[in-house]
Amino acid sequence: MPLTASAMDFFQLFVPDNVLKNMVVQTNMYAKKYQERFGSDDAWIDVTLTEMKAFLGYMISTSIHHCESVLSIWSSGFYSNRSIALIMTQSRFEKILKYFHIVAFRSSQTTHGLYKIQPFLDSLQNGFDSAFRPSQTQVLHEPLIDEDPIFIATCTERELRKRKKRKFSLWVRQCSSTGFICQIYVHLKEGSGADGLDALKNKPQLHSMVAKSLCQNASGKNYIIFTGPSITSLNLFEEFEKQEIYCCGLLSARKSDCTGLPPTMLNNPETPQARGQYRIKMKGNMSLICWYNKGHFRFLTNAYSPVQQGQKPLTKRFHPHLFSLCLCRYFISHKPNKTWQQVFWFAISIAINNAYILYKMSEAYPVSRYSRAQFGERLVRELLGLEDTSPSH
Repeated sequence: MPLTASAMDFFQLFVPDNVLKNMVVQTNMYAKKYQERFGSDDAWIDVTLTEMKAFLGYMISTSIHHCESVLSIWSSGFYSNRSIALIMTQSRFEKILKYFHIVAFRSSQTTHGLYKIQPFLDSLQNGFDSAFRPSQTQVLHEPLIDEDPIFIATCTERELRKRKKRKFSLWVRQCSSTGFICQIYVHLKEGSGADGLDALKNKPQLHSMVAKSLCQNASGKNYIIFTGPSITSLNLFEEFEKQEIYCCGLLSARKSDCTGLPPTMLNNPETPQARGQYRIKMKGNMSLICWYNKGHFRFLTNAYSPVQQGQKPLTKRFHPHLFSLCLCRYFISHKPNKTWQQVFWFAISIAINNAYILYKMSEAYPVSRYSRAQFGERLVRELLGLEDTSPSH
């Protein structure tokens, strides 16, 4: 990217104008069909590309200021923002929000529950793949995308009850060196069957399915994947090794699929253990390590040799990869009731985070040196078409 690249330039690596134009077309199609069915809406005028960018800008602004509702921008309260509220009226924003769609209609061949968002997710994935080459070490995990902790601490019980429970689970494959999210996987809660979210929380084999989906484009690239207890399993690691994907995972006798592992390594010894004491079992390239440090920790790996590196360096290597990745601070605060819209705004939030990571790696960063909040504000102002793009923080 050139020295003069803007926040919008980085964002449009993942959400280009052709995607935004499709949103315009689909939203107008849905509005027309809706009015044919439920009666005309005299206040509606077809949305334009400029208005769609402004609509996204307003939504993205909630990720910076963490306001409870995007409508607070037009209020007279603490989260009001007159500098951007003048670009579009609140009534016009609410009309666009009412009819906003990525895919207006279901095709006869469509059976997938995410049909309203899947084309956007596919386009976003193509952008991630073409714009960034991740480091060798990556992490599979479920990012923290629940309610903003400030809102949870201050809202009433009635407000909490009104919020619908999420009907999906979002998993990612993330570059551990930069934090760039390489791939997204969304698992829907479609009833209480074997493929539902409740089963996903309790059955390791479904977590294995998630891991395979996230690593479907990683074969033959010699990646090292770090996993949590719910994904770690001997069968999965052996299957990945055949694809030249190597793993290092935290193991739990309660949460992990322990099929094929020696029971003697899964049970805690009756005699008291000294801090730093460990046991190792090896079979081929696979190592199972049980380490005591104010509790028993178990690791399964075919990526590192505990004999060559020593057990303590291995645990130090594992820790930062799995536990230092948090994204919740800059997620868009808008919480719609429809599942596809929830997924969409989470995906937009991830795209902005990825855009900022690329910005920090580019030659444009030493020129402007924007923080994450400043980058977000710059993007909002560019989407709104404001000439004054200097950050306020």
